[in-house]
Amino acid sequence: MSSAPGPIRINIHPSFDVLAATTAARLITKLLDVQNERGEATVVLTGGTVGIATLKAVVDSPACPAVDWSKVNFWWGDERFLPAGDADRNEHQAEEVLLSKIGVDPARVHRMGGSEEFADSQAAAENYAQQLALAAAAEHPDDTSENLDTTAITWQALPRFDVLLLGIGPDGHIASLFPEMAGIRVRDALVVGVENSPKPPPSRVSLTLPAINSAQEIWMVVAGPDKAGAVGLALAGANPVQVPAAGPAGRVKTLWLIDQDAAAKVPENLFLGGAS
Repeated sequence: MSSAPGPIRINIHPSFDVLAATTAARLITKLLDVQNERGEATVVLTGGTVGIATLKAVVDSPACPAVDWSKVNFWWGDERFLPAGDADRNEHQAEEVLLSKIGVDPARVHRMGGSEEFADSQAAAENYAQQLALAAAAEHPDDTSENLDTTAITWQALPRFDVLLLGIGPDGHIASLFPEMAGIRVRDALVVGVENSPKPPPSRVSLTLPAINSAQEIWMVVAGPDKAGAVGLALAGANPVQVPAAGPAGRVKTLWLIDQDAAAKVPENLFLGGAS
């Protein structure tokens, strides 16, 4: 992943509902375009209020059936280390609003392991890294030995992520990578177990920033006035260790899809010149 990241684009929407609906339409269009080109597509899902609202808006869109959902691969950026089926798990919420309502191929839905299956979050993280490496090996069969090395952070070490969705917290965290904590500093692993999270539950599993930045496109989907400070700092070029939201950089582009409230502290030069 040595190539320079793509450009940043900022799109500001008038309300939460418009943001969710517009992002859903954008996602449907993107998946269609990728499927037309490659036959299948891959999306990395996020949780959170606006993340789940976006998935619901996908189902509500009249264009939803245009996507061949049986040929979409689903991964997660992070997960709460709770038992499978727990209502607080991101995958459970995605299942309720999206996955149960479209014709997914169960083999293409890659859930992070829960506390009923693994002793701790790090064991679940290592398992997810292995799933990623195996999927990468299937995509790059000539490089199997490298792909199965889950510490080799190159684009070949991961399956292709066409779109990776991220929310951010008021503290600037992304996925389960929190400010000043160990996870945001990890550069030699694909997935990390997170303990003592400042946001409950304390145990989580998360892609690392290098894994996140392997994505073709990263979409930062953010709503609400409580996120404005973090959005402003991230777009002003803060250090990702202090403001993890400053770290994501897609290989092709990074889209900030934000509502008017979350945009309140976007630096004026970006607001005037960077929005598109």
